[in-house]
Amino acid sequence: MVFRITGRGRIGADGLAFWYTQNKGSYEGDVFGSSDKWVGLGIFFDSFDNDNKHNNPYIYAMVNDGTKQFDHQNDGLTQSAAGCLRDFRNKPFPTRARIEYYQNTLTLLFHNGMTSNDQDYEMCLRVDNIVLPKNGYFGISAATGGLADDHDVLHFLTNSLWPVDQAPVQSASEEQQRLAQEYQEYQNKLEQQKQDYRKEHPEHQGKQPEELEDWFESDSQRELRQIFQGQSQIYDVLRELNRKLDEMVGRQERTLSLISMQQQAAAVGGQAQQAGGQPSQAIPTGYIDTIRRDEVTTLFNNQNQLANLIKDVKQLIATVSSQADKIIINQSKQPTAQIQPMGYDMQSLVAEMRDGLNHVKQNVAQFAAQRPGGTCPSCVSVTTLLIIAVIQLAIYLGYSIYRDNKDSHYKKFY
Repeated sequence: MVFRITGRGRIGADGLAFWYTQNKGSYEGDVFGSSDKWVGLGIFFDSFDNDNKHNNPYIYAMVNDGTKQFDHQNDGLTQSAAGCLRDFRNKPFPTRARIEYYQNTLTLLFHNGMTSNDQDYEMCLRVDNIVLPKNGYFGISAATGGLADDHDVLHFLTNSLWPVDQAPVQSASEEQQRLAQEYQEYQNKLEQQKQDYRKEHPEHQGKQPEELEDWFESDSQRELRQIFQGQSQIYDVLRELNRKLDEMVGRQERTLSLISMQQQAAAVGGQAQQAGGQPSQAIPTGYIDTIRRDEVTTLFNNQNQLANLIKDVKQLIATVSSQADKIIINQSKQPTAQIQPMGYDMQSLVAEMRDGLNHVKQNVAQFAAQRPGGTCPSCVSVTTLLIIAVIQLAIYLGYSIYRDNKDSHYKKFY
């Protein structure tokens, strides 16, 4: 079967149907222009999407035993035996369908009309175990709804397939001759009616072809429109690909910048660890776990508390130094030639130092309890700081006692 389905809109009308039924169909039926509940085979070239599932144009076959009512809401897909999604509207060349039924197997080959090669068929559907009536009627029908398409059947040819051992002897029969004669008579009658119409309406002879050209688009216009639509779709796809490619490049650049910043920060941290005497660690080349914002805030708070604690220790050392100076001045005012034992001032100084050290220990313990887990490799530990402060205080105190004893010895000597 060779046919054309053309229309101006992007959405087609109802479509075309091929029938092989046991009885003749009605011309006023609601299934693609024919009657429902048929007995036999119906192959539908559906070009309108009734169920709004975006699965049209669609070609499918349906076998009915006379009891099934066609499902218009779902385009009959729930009742179809098989089908394929093919576009057969507005093609530059006529579309073709080769329907074969042999040994209860139904096969449909489809030519999409994009080339002029008559043998450029592709498989559309193949269904086994299909039982059809032995005798029936072939037919073609079409239907349109709110939209209109032109359904033109250009060629319809039927053949019989027989096994090799059962092939009948072909002979020209009187029935074939009678049908050929009737066809010729109808053809002559049609030509005579055309001539009579031209004689009765001579004013339509010059205007009708021009009006028809204005009403319908030509083949070249249709081909140009199809080319323009194809180029527009290609342009849209390329623009979408370009946008996605720009997004991927932007993400890649941001990722590379973050990786470089993390590697630089890790390198600076490793250099600081080596300068502070801590063992350096190898920087992994893969993923680097960066510090989070809450961890940075906690680190800054700990550094501020440590700075305040160091300031308190400095003030305590200054106070001890001033008290030691007062003791030295008081001892220098004592009478000569007398060895003064450790007086009340020295005892008060030692007690004050002991209280200060206890206060420092309490602050250090409280600070250590408030600090989160983890170490700061670039900072000096609190224990080291306290040991240094105690050593300095011990040296200074020993030096003060030594100097006081030496001054007393000199006074006694003179």
